[in-house]
Amino acid sequence: MGIFARLATLIKSNLNDLISRSEDPEKMLNQVVIDMSNQLIEAKKQVAVSIADEKRLAKQAEQEAANAAEWERRAMLAIKAGDDNLAKEALARKKEHDQLAASYKDQWQKQKQAVEQLKTALRLLNNKIEEAKRKKNVLIARKKRAEAQKAIQETLSGLNNASAFETFDRMSAKIDQIEAEAEAAGEIQEQYTGDTLAHRFGQLEATQGAEDDLMALKRKMGVVPPEPPKEVAPAQVRVAGPAPAPPTQAEQDELAAALAELEAEEQREQARMKR
Repeated sequence: MGIFARLATLIKSNLNDLISRSEDPEKMLNQVVIDMSNQLIEAKKQVAVSIADEKRLAKQAEQEAANAAEWERRAMLAIKAGDDNLAKEALARKKEHDQLAASYKDQWQKQKQAVEQLKTALRLLNNKIEEAKRKKNVLIARKKRAEAQKAIQETLSGLNNASAFETFDRMSAKIDQIEAEAEAAGEIQEQYTGDTLAHRFGQLEATQGAEDDLMALKRKMGVVPPEPPKEVAPAQVRVAGPAPAPPTQAEQDELAAALAELEAEEQREQARMKR
């Protein structure tokens, strides 16, 4: 192999590799479907032309058959007129049209058979194109899912998981240490400020309610005897003191004036509400 042949082979291999790496499956699939749809359009045009030819041949066969019938009628007229020579010429022309009609009919039958085959092939092509469209959508969905998985894997592989989790563990231990130091400082503060006793009483009060609720539930279930009835304190006998002195006239007048003012205020309020 010469140097130029080797160089040409190298250039072709590089071009093929470049084309292969630059191919986008989604774009390629869309283009294939477009090309197939264009082929279907062209196939429909060809089938339409074939159908038109079939109809034309059928009309020509009918026309030639009609012409043969017409020349037969003319031959009959010539026989009635006593002109046998003219009748023979008419029959010869009828024979020509019969032969043409038979030829056109034969061509029409062959064309009709070809048209049926073309219609069948057209239906198969249309079905294949529809199937290709459905497969294209599935393949594109698979491609996008694969790209998403690839991106996730690349992201995970590019992340230093060990160092990241070690950082989290180290920060968590540091926060635990800070919380422990804060709790220890609080306990020391209570020890030296004399708040320990108050704290203990607070805990006792917080748990007392739970003990009472538990005891009430046990009494309700019959686990413990019911609470004994409370002793009723003896009623205190009130000793009547001296009767109060009756109000004076001035006190009575002042009370009457206050009542009158209160009634007037209520009447004004009711009149205002009615408006």
